Parts: sequence; C-alpha cells; structure tokens
Amino acid sequence: QCVLFFLIQISGRIPSSLGNLSKLLHLDLSLNELQGELPVSVGNLHSLKELDLSANFLSSEWPISIGNLSSLKELDLSQNRFFGELPISMGNLGSLKELDLSHNAFFGELPTSIRNLFSLEKLDLSFNKFSGEFPWSTGNFSSLKLLDLRSCSFWGKVPHSIGNFTRLQFLYPGLNSFSGDLLGSIGNLRSLEVIHIPKCNFSELDVLLTSWKNLEHLSLSSNRLSVLTKATSNTTSKKHQYIKLRSCNLTKFPNFLESQHHLVVLDLSDNRIRGKVPKWLLDPNMQNLIGLNLSHNLLTGFDQHPVFLPGNKGGLVTFDLSSNNLQGPLPVPPPGTINYLASNNSLTGEIPSWICNLNFLKSLVLSHNNLSGLLPQCLSNFSDELSVLDLRGNNFFGTIPNTFIKESRLSVIDLSHNLFQGRIPRSLINCSKLEFLGLGNNQISDTFPSWLGTLPNLNVLILRSNIFYGIIEEPRTDCGFSKLRIIDLSNNRFTGTLPSKSFLCWNAMKIVNTSELRYLQDVLFPYGQVSNNVVSTYDYSMTMNSKGRMMTYKKIPDILAGIILSNNRFDGAIPASIANLKGLQVLNLHNNNLQGHIPSCLGNLTNLESLDLSDNKFSGRIPQQLVELTFLEFFNVSDNYLTGPIPQGKQFATFDNTSFDGNSGLCGRPLSKGCESDEAPTNEDHNEGSEESLFSSASDWKIILTGYAGGLVAGLVLGCNFSTGIIGWILEKLGTQQKATRRRRRRRN
Repeated sequence: QCVLFFLIQISGRIPSSLGNLSKLLHLDLSLNELQGELPVSVGNLHSLKELDLSANFLSSEWPISIGNLSSLKELDLSQNRFFGELPISMGNLGSLKELDLSHNAFFGELPTSIRNLFSLEKLDLSFNKFSGEFPWSTGNFSSLKLLDLRSCSFWGKVPHSIGNFTRLQFLYPGLNSFSGDLLGSIGNLRSLEVIHIPKCNFSELDVLLTSWKNLEHLSLSSNRLSVLTKATSNTTSKKHQYIKLRSCNLTKFPNFLESQHHLVVLDLSDNRIRGKVPKWLLDPNMQNLIGLNLSHNLLTGFDQHPVFLPGNKGGLVTFDLSSNNLQGPLPVPPPGTINYLASNNSLTGEIPSWICNLNFLKSLVLSHNNLSGLLPQCLSNFSDELSVLDLRGNNFFGTIPNTFIKESRLSVIDLSHNLFQGRIPRSLINCSKLEFLGLGNNQISDTFPSWLGTLPNLNVLILRSNIFYGIIEEPRTDCGFSKLRIIDLSNNRFTGTLPSKSFLCWNAMKIVNTSELRYLQDVLFPYGQVSNNVVSTYDYSMTMNSKGRMMTYKKIPDILAGIILSNNRFDGAIPASIANLKGLQVLNLHNNNLQGHIPSCLGNLTNLESLDLSDNKFSGRIPQQLVELTFLEFFNVSDNYLTGPIPQGKQFATFDNTSFDGNSGLCGRPLSKGCESDEAPTNEDHNEGSEESLFSSASDWKIILTGYAGGLVAGLVLGCNFSTGIIGWILEKLGTQQKATRRRRRRRN
C-alpha cells in the first residue's frame, strides 16, 4: 500500500489509528497545520520507507517510536517545533539515505550512534541549537552527497579526513565555530558542485578554484578573500552558474570570472570594487545571466556604456547597481528585466523613452540620484506587473502623469523630495493595492485627497512639505483610510479643526499590535540562488518628525502608528475621538493654532512614545493622567499658556526644562519655579467646585465651551475629562486675547 497526503491542508493532531496501516510504504503529511506530538503507534509502520512531516507545527522531543522504523530510507521533520536532544535510538535507522531535521529546536551534542547511519546520502541539521563537535572523523559518512550544518553552533577543528567524503557534492558548513584549515581540508573534494561557507575568515581561494573542476555554485560571502588574481579562466572550472562573493573585501573583479559564460547569478555586492565595470562582464555570450548584483561598491561607470546589458533573451530578473558612484545616464537593461535597482548613485539626465519597453518590470528604484526632467507619460502604465516605483530624492519636475491604470499592482509609489507641481493625479484611485504613497517635499498644490480613503490597503500617506491647503473634510458616509497607520501632513497650509470623525475611521491605529515584529516590504521576484529559500525584498522607508527630530526609518515596522500635523494652521481643540487610537505611538501637533485644554483622555494612548503639543495656544493644567504614559520618551508642551504644577513621577521625571519652556504659569520640577504645594495635582483637582455645581458628576458627558471673538460655541465631548473647570476656562480665554496677539507677532519675528 502507498498513501500520499500532499497539500490538502489538514490540521489538528495525527490520529493514533494511523499506526494500523502496517503495510504503508510512503507517508507525506508536509505543508499542513498538524500540531502536537507524533503518536507512538507510528512505530508500528515497519514497512514505511518514506516519512515526510515537514512544514507543520508538530512539537515534542524526538519521537522515540521512529527508532522502530528500520526500513525507513527518507525522513523529513524539517520546519517544525521539535526540540530536545537526539536519542541514541536514532542509530537504529541504518537504512536511512536522507535525513532532514532543519529549522527545529533540537539541542545538545549529536549521539555517537549517528555513526551507524552509514547509508546517508543527505544530512541536513541546519538551523538548530546543537553543540559540541561534529563527527568529521568517522569514515561512515563516505556516501554523503549533501551536508548542511548551517547555524548549528558546532565547534572544533575540521580534520583533513573530511577529504574522505569523496562523493560530497553540496557542502554548507557556515555559521558555526569551526577552526582549522577548512578550505585546505576540503580541497580534495573533487566532486563538489555547491559550496556555501559564509563568515569563516578565509583569505586564500585561488588554489582551490583550480581543484574544483565540477563546481557550479560558489558562495563564500563575508570572508576576507584575496584579490583572486592567480586563478584565471584558463585554470578554473567554466561550469560556474552561481557565484556569491558578497562582503569579501574585494577591490577588483576576480579574473576567473572573465570566461564564465554559463553564469546565472553573480553577486559581488558589499565589496570595495573600484573603477568601471569591465567589458568582459558585458559579453553578449552571457545568455544565461538572470541576476547581477554589483550594489554597495565604488563603481563609477562602464568601460563601454552598453546599449543593452548582458542577459538571456528573457532579460535580467534582478539588475542591482545601487549604492555606487555611477555617473552619466541610466544603464540600459534587457527588455525583459524585472527588478531595476540603481538608487544612491550620481546618475544624471532624464528617464529615457526605452523605459516604456520594460513591459515585465516589477520594481523601478532610482532614488537618490541627480536625475531630472519630466516623467514619461508611460511611467505609470508601461508594465502591468509594476509594484514598486521609487524616484525620491531627484530633481524631477512638472506634473505627475495622470495615467495610473485600473487593476494596477502598484504597492509603493515614492516621489518625495523632487520638484513636482500641480495636483495629485486622480487616476491614483485605480491603485487598489497601494500601501505606501510618498509625495513629501515637493511643490504640489492641492486640497486634502480624501478620495484616497477608498484605497483599501493604504498604510502610509506622506504629504509633508508641499502647498496643500484648506480644511480636511470629514467623511460624509463611508469611513475611509481604515488601514492607515502613518499620516504626515506637516509643513503645509491646512486650516480648520482637526478631523474628529476621521479619527474614528482610522481603525488600524486603534490596534495595539503585539504580534511578531514585521516590516512593511515588497518581495522582489526571487532569482535562483545557492540557498533556495532566500528571496530579496524592497523595504519601505521614510523620514518622520518624531521625538523632537527628523528620524529616518530605513525599515518601517508594521506596528508603527503616527499622526504628524505640525506646522500648519489648524485651530480649535483636540477632539476626544483621538483617544480611540490606542495604537498611536507618535502624535505631533507642533506649531498650529490649537487652543483649549490638553484633554486628559490622551492618557488613554498608552502606546504613545512621542507627544509634541508645543507652540500652540493650549491653556490650563497638564493633565495628571499623562503620567500613565509609561512608554513616553519625548514630551513637549513649550510655548503655550499652561498653568499649575507639572505632573511628577514615572516618565515625567525624565523630561527637562525645554519640554515646558514658554509657559510662565507652570511650576514644579524640572523648572526652578516652585509651587505653593510640591505635590502634583490629583485626579480630583481636574474638577473644580464651580464645575461640579453646574454639571452632574454622575454623567460621562462634559460640556465644553470654546471661545471665539464673536461669541461662544458649545460642543459635547464624550468620555474626555478636561483638566480645569468650565467657568475658570471661560474667564481665562476672555483674558488672553491680547496675549494671543502678542504671540502671533513674536512668531513672525
């Protein structure tokens, strides 16, 4: 009998009745959602030859019952939650040819009985927590073809006897603490086709390259290699397909690459290679090349500026020249290129018309160059696959093309730090997959784009430092921006009150995310690599005024939530609805015309790390409830009209004078001005007797009177207790009109 379960998404525990299938030969339960332990009855499957339980949630120590499966030839327990030490009984599996225990939590030393597995052809122990020495010296592993020990914490000297593993074709010993001359020890492994040894402090490689005539995959990233001038194309294998020499201290292109016409992937990133890309690397004979990564070097250009770069007829999957010193016009890739990455260079000129021929492009990242001119009208619709469009930090001007197509796959549009004018193109409404829109630091003149609220996946909206104006209209019917977590409208000309109803709609900011930390990113189309599971990503990034300074987020955590409305002309009070945004970490309202009292309900924002209310017209006391913001790192209420004692204790003990400057009525630490009482106000201090005599204390509703030159406007606020009495507030407002006039004059100066 042969039973094969594959990709049918079963969950729960494996039933013990499975052990009744005594004639079962093959059992594949991989890629499911199985949990718990492996039932003991599995030990009854004496005829079983293949058992695959990989990619589940199984959790237990090594299943002892497996030791009874003496006929087993293939065992795969990878990508589960197995833990503990491997038992001696695993030595009973003498027929095993393939054993994969990778990506679990096994620990301890390997049992000596592992030497009994003399038939092993594949042994993968990678990404566990083993310790001790690996039994290199045993002669029983002579049949091994694949050995993967990455990130296992093994240590000890690698003996020359490893050269007896003459059939070894795939070797991954990296990220351990091996000592000795590892490269010298493996020099006799003539059958090697793949070698992956990062971070092992190797220096000499030339001699070995002449020995490995069958080598196809070479990955020695993060080693301090010699210049590789001795090994040439005449003395080394010409079979190389994958070469990864990232972070190897190289200063020039290795000579042995010159005639590698079978290359599929070449990664020389993060080195110190200077000068120009040589002609031989642009040889049209490199028809198999799909991945070229020369990023993070000191390259200045090409020996011969190519009409088309090398690549197979399908084009380069990934073409990465980012973070060099490249000058001149954009290098021209093959038409089938998928990821074009050339950020952080000194490239000049316009985006040429050939960009419209890259119909399969998924990512176009040209940020931080000196490119200029108008954007081609095709730029937003030339590829149905385009997901990332990043042109920030250039000198592009004119209007943004209004040609974004329906069913667009764009998830990132970053055009910030350019010279764009006009309005936001209304065709952006077609970009239903858009997660990140960055238009900051341009000259765009428009009203607030409420219509973008219909985009169901928008996480980040950056309109900072433009000429946006007018009020932010409240949603009339359906709520918008339900997934928005970061909005930056700072340094514009917005007016009116803060959008209280909109705060009720921003549902993503209401969630305090306690799940595993992840980053906002787009997965670039992967190309085949030495390590099959590795893919490249484009990380969303931004700058934001947070904690009193401009902060650069090279990666944006998906838990980050911020509202930055500083340097506008908003007026009125802070609405109580903002207290619903319990996931908020950054709130910056600096330099507006906001007035009234700082609402005590801000104390509900328990996730808040940065609160900037400075340079407004707030009055009354600082609410004692803000002391409960235990994550608060930055607090600034300077240049307002606040009075009374500064709250004491917890995070408030970490703030200095600058947080409170420009409020002559404040007293208490850290200011030198003392109070009549050194105690911070209690909660009861926020409800003065005059208020209690006018309004029922049993009600959660508070009536707030907001004063204007022409009269008083009454409003209702739910669940937000303000810090001083109503009557005192009215009197104070009527008495501060002249102070407000003086303050406006001071700002102009």
